[in-house]
Formats: sequence, C-alpha cells, structure tokens
Amino acid sequence: MELHEAADFYEDRQKDLGMEFVKEIYSTIQRIIAFPEAWSRLSLNTRRCIAKRFPYGVIYQITKNEILIIAIMQLNRKPDYWKTRIT
Repeated sequence: MELHEAADFYEDRQKDLGMEFVKEIYSTIQRIIAFPEAWSRLSLNTRRCIAKRFPYGVIYQITKNEILIIAIMQLNRKPDYWKTRIT
C-alpha cells in the first residue's frame, strides 16, 4: 500500500517518476538481501535501509529464513508509525 501510494504520488508529479521510485525501492531491497545486517538498527530486531534517491527507508526484520519488510517509510512523516506492525 505505501509503495503504491508513493509511486502514484511521484507519477502525478512527473511522468515516469513513479516507476523510478519503484526501481529505487527495489534496489534498496536488493541491498538489504545482499547485506541484511549492514543497515542501522531501530530496535533489537528491526533495521532500516535508506533509499538513495528518494526520502524513503525500508524497515525490515531478519528472521531465520527470510527478511520481513515492515514498511516503506517516508522519512519526513510520522517516524514511529510502523512500530505497531512489529511483535
């Protein structure tokens, strides 16, 4: 939902910018997959990797067999809203 809303927002601002945003978030997730423990801790089990071109971060947790994406977070708004999504 957050990804789609943000992509729509950027697409409304400039043609193809929404797709550029999606590609940047995909690239951010690929960096997380390659180096899951390299990014800043937000809590004991939660980390954040910041996108390079847009003011967004990917909030995630590492489990035994997977990486769980908690949020695609806009960095300038409600910084703790995602905390209700974790256990």
